[in-house]
Amino acid sequence: MQRPASPPDPAQPHSATLIGSVRRAMRLLECVAGHEHGAPAKQLARETGLALPTAYHLLRTLVHEGYLRRDKGFFFLGEAAERLSSSGAQQKRRSAVVDTLAHWRDAIGAPVYYAMYRDGEIEVMCVADSPSTPAVEEWADFRETGHAHAVGQCLLFQLDENARRDHLDRYPLQTLTPYTVRDSHTLLRRLERTRRMEPLVERQEYALGAVCAAIPITVGTTAATVAISLPVHQADRLLPAARRLQAEVGRHLGSLAIAISI
Repeated sequence: MQRPASPPDPAQPHSATLIGSVRRAMRLLECVAGHEHGAPAKQLARETGLALPTAYHLLRTLVHEGYLRRDKGFFFLGEAAERLSSSGAQQKRRSAVVDTLAHWRDAIGAPVYYAMYRDGEIEVMCVADSPSTPAVEEWADFRETGHAHAVGQCLLFQLDENARRDHLDRYPLQTLTPYTVRDSHTLLRRLERTRRMEPLVERQEYALGAVCAAIPITVGTTAATVAISLPVHQADRLLPAARRLQAEVGRHLGSLAIAISI
């Protein structure tokens, strides 16, 4: 009678579940990455403990897929591996921004928003909120209602006059609440009167029951902003909280400037 197969040892999951060829290929990639000036197949096989025919086969596959490139018998990281590295660096920068926003949320006691104006559009890149400090619900598309919320107004403020008018031509003003600015002429005059480092403030223009303030961040030709929102019954906290946020942004402007490339 055939004995039933023994169950896998839970203490040794890797040898039973990982695909060997993938593990060997990853070892080769890591080994190549450690050689700034490239390395030949024999050296890579020796350093990874692989048989030379196996190393050759995996190296050819990795070259074919773009993860490695071969030049005069030496192997280097290819474009596909470099893209992975670049994506990883971007994720690390984004994670750092997320952590920074969460710190500000907890310190200020308000949800914090990070947004950019990119390719003619308003993009909210990250929001740090919590059950005790909920973000304003996006009940009307933020991209189409930039005239009504502090994030959008702050981004429009940083554009030149032609770019502002172009945006408002593409996204005509909508009346979202009784407090929403009614026409583009009034909005443009408001933006023109705003001082350079002054927070942009709106009170219930986007959503009833919420007040918001946004801090401008301009790096080169890129417009960005960090903003907060509060329930209307805490409106007296808005400007002090915005000033505190502005001070925090000033201390972390370098990391935020790098994050604009995300």
